[in-house]
Amino acid sequence: MAVEEKVLLTGNEAAAEGAIRAGCRFYFGYPITPQNDLPEYMAKRMPEVGGTFIQAESELAAISMVHGASAAGARTMTSSSSPGISLKQEGLSYMAASELPCLVVNVQRAGPGLGDVRCAQADYFQATRGGGHGDYYMPVLAPYSVQETFDLAGLGLELAMKWRTPVLMLSDQQVGQMMEPVELPPIREAPAGESPWALRGAAPGQQRKYIHSYCGRVGELVAWNVRLKTKLERLAAEEVRFEAVETDDAEVVMVAYGTSARLAKAVVASCRRQGLRVGLLRPVTLWPFPTAALRSLAGLGRKFLVVEMSWGQMVEDVRLAVEGRSPVELLNTFGGEVIRTGKIEERVKQQLKIKS
Repeated sequence: MAVEEKVLLTGNEAAAEGAIRAGCRFYFGYPITPQNDLPEYMAKRMPEVGGTFIQAESELAAISMVHGASAAGARTMTSSSSPGISLKQEGLSYMAASELPCLVVNVQRAGPGLGDVRCAQADYFQATRGGGHGDYYMPVLAPYSVQETFDLAGLGLELAMKWRTPVLMLSDQQVGQMMEPVELPPIREAPAGESPWALRGAAPGQQRKYIHSYCGRVGELVAWNVRLKTKLERLAAEEVRFEAVETDDAEVVMVAYGTSARLAKAVVASCRRQGLRVGLLRPVTLWPFPTAALRSLAGLGRKFLVVEMSWGQMVEDVRLAVEGRSPVELLNTFGGEVIRTGKIEERVKQQLKIKS
């Protein structure tokens, strides 16, 4: 990647800049903490790159504006935090059904309900199971650093356009609000004519285009679902991403994403310095989930420890992946409490039957 400059950004600002440098020129959103510096940044930057920023009157209005801009072929984006993402779900279901691309950033906060602005990871089920009504999935990207937030925002837009689908980036309060140096490549414009399916008006004699999510004829919805399902199965086979840290000889493999993965990675380094065989499997795509990678590590006396800030959500996918061939334990916090590295290391040593 050619680097144009290196700057300090928050994770939220990096998500915005990453989308801009990948060709996003339309942003529609509504304020909610802890993602507020993302739309604030977009309000400043969009006019500078010839883009459009609109603060909508609600989350429902914002996702509807995204729907319209996407149908016209634009690279478009919205963002929010947990309760706001819930309000966008109907629109996301419609966009998934209509095969309309967009990037959605969720900077998670504690819940359920209004909750508070502290760090949590309890939106995993909502993100990885589609979120809205009906049968569908969205690709879900999970950054754990500010640089990766920048990188995945650009990747998210590329995946959205490639597969004609909404893409969700699942951040959290810590990743979104901390500041780190970010390497920035030059700004890219969206390729000309990249959306031949878009609604741009038809000249006399040209065939009119029609984007819809309603299938009213007998058997039409079944056929539409089959086509969507086939596309998502191909996406799931081609777009799995993960990072494996010291897993080859690990007796205990931790599984974590986002802020939890940053902490777990520090514990891997600490344990390795003590001669303990501990590793980390970090999903970068939460959907599609790195099931095969986890399954390949199962058995052979290995144990798994899922570290997440929820009642226990991703742990269910880990248990499904290992198919009972290895024990899977959960170390978690919830309600805005962040896991401490000392607690993680203590649990790992318990699994290794080592006294602290």
